[in-house]
Amino acid sequence: MPEHTEEKKGKKVEDTGPVILSGVFVFPNGDRYEGEYIQQDGSIIRSGRGVHSTTDGSVYDGEWADDKMNGVGKLTHHSGAFYAGEFVNNQFHGRGVYTWPNGSSYEGDFVENKLEGKGNFTDTEQQTWTGQFRYKAAPGLHFQLRLQ
Repeated sequence: MPEHTEEKKGKKVEDTGPVILSGVFVFPNGDRYEGEYIQQDGSIIRSGRGVHSTTDGSVYDGEWADDKMNGVGKLTHHSGAFYAGEFVNNQFHGRGVYTWPNGSSYEGDFVENKLEGKGNFTDTEQQTWTGQFRYKAAPGLHFQLRLQ
């Protein structure tokens, strides 16, 4: 069981729903969570807004449900790469932007952590390519010409 401090926020999800609490937890592996949670059967379940920091320097700041990243948030890796967008069950799923440490980025659809669907890739020279992405393939991309 992680060490923690807590404060009651005094709000209920519904009249019959669990009480949302707020606190700070340090897990046995050194990870730290600060945010909203519920207690269920003696367990702490991250639920609501919160920030989880790992010992390797990765940080997730966003929405939680069922003790998983669910909703909108930002996950920053220790490498400097980051994803900002929608999460479902700890995966990039929905609309989002992934930015690599070199500054290139993909903005578009994600399905289970994969670039999947319509999106735009911007390279390190700030040139943008648009089209359909299929995980690691992107046949038929179109270059977006920017005249200034």
